[in-house]
Amino acid sequence: MGIRFDNSYARDLPGAYLRLNPDVAPAPHLLAFNDRLAADLGLDLGGHAAAWLSGAEVPPGAEPIAMAYAGHQFGGFSPQLGDGRAHLLGEILAPDGRRWDLHLKGSGRTPFSRGGDGKAVVGPMLREYLMGEAMHALGVPTTRALAVVATGEGVRREAGVLPGAVLARVAASHIRLGTFQFFAARRDPAGLRALLDYTIARHDPGTDALGLFDAVVARQCRLIAQWMGLGFIHGVMNTDNMALSGETIDYGPCAFMEAYAPDTVFSSIDHQGRYAWANQPLILGWNLARLAETLLPFFDADGQRAVDIANARLEGIAARYQTEWQAVMRAKLALDGEAPGDAALVADLLAAMQAAGADWTLTFRRLGTEAMDAGLAVALAGWLPRWQARRRGDWAAAMAQVNPAVIPRNHLVEQALEAANGGDIGPFRALLAAVTDPFGSLAGRERFGLPAPAGLAPHVTYCGT
Repeated sequence: MGIRFDNSYARDLPGAYLRLNPDVAPAPHLLAFNDRLAADLGLDLGGHAAAWLSGAEVPPGAEPIAMAYAGHQFGGFSPQLGDGRAHLLGEILAPDGRRWDLHLKGSGRTPFSRGGDGKAVVGPMLREYLMGEAMHALGVPTTRALAVVATGEGVRREAGVLPGAVLARVAASHIRLGTFQFFAARRDPAGLRALLDYTIARHDPGTDALGLFDAVVARQCRLIAQWMGLGFIHGVMNTDNMALSGETIDYGPCAFMEAYAPDTVFSSIDHQGRYAWANQPLILGWNLARLAETLLPFFDADGQRAVDIANARLEGIAARYQTEWQAVMRAKLALDGEAPGDAALVADLLAAMQAAGADWTLTFRRLGTEAMDAGLAVALAGWLPRWQARRRGDWAAAMAQVNPAVIPRNHLVEQALEAANGGDIGPFRALLAAVTDPFGSLAGRERFGLPAPAGLAPHVTYCGT
């Protein structure tokens, strides 16, 4: 019984963290526990799950640390951010030999807290659990929640005193673009070199700095294309929220777009639309340019030559992303192979969807069927024959395998979290069961596949995580 820990990050990267234990949760009890993930990781926590995954007790073999990183937040650079309310307990060595970070969120103040209380509350922690499991079921690389543990203490927020909680999160690693920026900003070439070597060994063994950069570009282009294909809006694509592992990380003001509008923003603080749905590929390129800046000394000893190498790689990102995006859309439309007119076919469909305000998820789920929206069908009268000439023979089955019937609909997420704050976890569990079976039949669970009822106020999200 227990967790097979290693602590290579703490062992190999002095200067990248501060050692300290989580706050002791006064009365921890499990709200949600991911049995399937625990089994995959080979975990047998016995009766210790609530204590070990909340900070009430430090598990044997763990060496808790708060990780340091920097980051551009909405375009402004902060040379030191770091885990202000989180602790990396260590790395789990799974039965298959893979290494996974076990990270607590909402586990108390650290020297990186910047005036915050270091705590988290039930709603945002359950949101991250729900969103991560939904994305995993949709086939999107993501951090995942092992558990959400209620701490038994109240946490003061603008809405009043809310029930506190800790999220136990698992990731291939928590190495962020901002981790590299941290050492670069401190002009610490030795620390940067150690981080580079560690990241390569962990994620891309056998390569070098340029190989790592190329691998990160490939992972991130594929990831953002997947987000876009699902109508997912992350909301805070700051450089400290870009994981070099290619996983989606930090589900704060995220949401799924319903009526298609490229400029959709949900975050209450994104007043300029920097992280709108349509801007996510642009921010991808911007963020990757910031990573390239930190790696210049390792691209080539000659400064100008290093810049030329970086610029050549950066100039190719847009084309690489478009390749991934077109692949996503070909799959969503069940196109037969590739053809020169595919980009125009996709663009014309999106234009019609935007004009009609069509629901993103339902459009692709129902396209070409009797359930298709009648108004959209009229708008697509000239488009449908072009699509029919390009689609596969088994198009209906193929589309059902990649276009979800269920996503975390925003109004249902808010209802579930509100109920959980009041002590009723039932709606959360029902919604979790629905979103982790996204491609299944809607029979008996029709309400999970429908957009928000007419008349609801526009959905707004907050950086609660």
